[in-house]
Amino acid sequence: MKNIVVFTGAGISAESGLGTFRDSEGLWDKYKIEDVATPEAFQRNPKLVLDFYNIRRRQLLDSGPNEAHFALNKLEKKFNLDIITQNVDNLHEASGSSKVLHLHGNLMEAKSTVDNSIYVLTKSDLNIGDKCDKGGQLRPNVVWFGENVPNMSIAIQKVMYADIFLIIGTSLNVYPAASLIDYALNSKRIIIIDPNAESRKGVEIVREKASVGVSQVVENILSL
Repeated sequence: MKNIVVFTGAGISAESGLGTFRDSEGLWDKYKIEDVATPEAFQRNPKLVLDFYNIRRRQLLDSGPNEAHFALNKLEKKFNLDIITQNVDNLHEASGSSKVLHLHGNLMEAKSTVDNSIYVLTKSDLNIGDKCDKGGQLRPNVVWFGENVPNMSIAIQKVMYADIFLIIGTSLNVYPAASLIDYALNSKRIIIIDPNAESRKGVEIVREKASVGVSQVVENILSL
């Protein structure tokens, strides 16, 4: 059974109605990253940060997986499929994907500021006064700018053993996640699906939005 590793970015979630960093008039256009997505921001104004992620979490709860998420799951029937995502939504899991590794955290989880313990959120909002078992304030389980990416080493190992490496909806500009393509040394095929993908030597480029391109590529892989 071949190993297929899928690496997804904001482009696959955008079609479910979740905004990306670069959307004009989107959520990120109304907030400065340094005000809501850094450890210093949380120390300075935790309520603003919590409110920002509460908005994002409510948007997520009002959305659902799209055709691209569901199409990927067809690969599980024939291949060993691992999904690595930069996205903090849970749309891959909601679509039925069984092996999903989150590089940048999960909106539906909180993390203790005392010992980094993870708590599954059962409500949409996380507020000042919501505490862990040890009495520490809970924060979103999201990797902020300036923080380490704890699952990066696991992701690298998965990519190193990929027979096919499929990249969807990412500009490959956010590091260290963007460096994963450099570890696909054993991949027979590297495929990027993104409307704005730049040409790369030895890489198949599909300039389509995720819902269109993923279905095309999945059918191609299954027919081999």
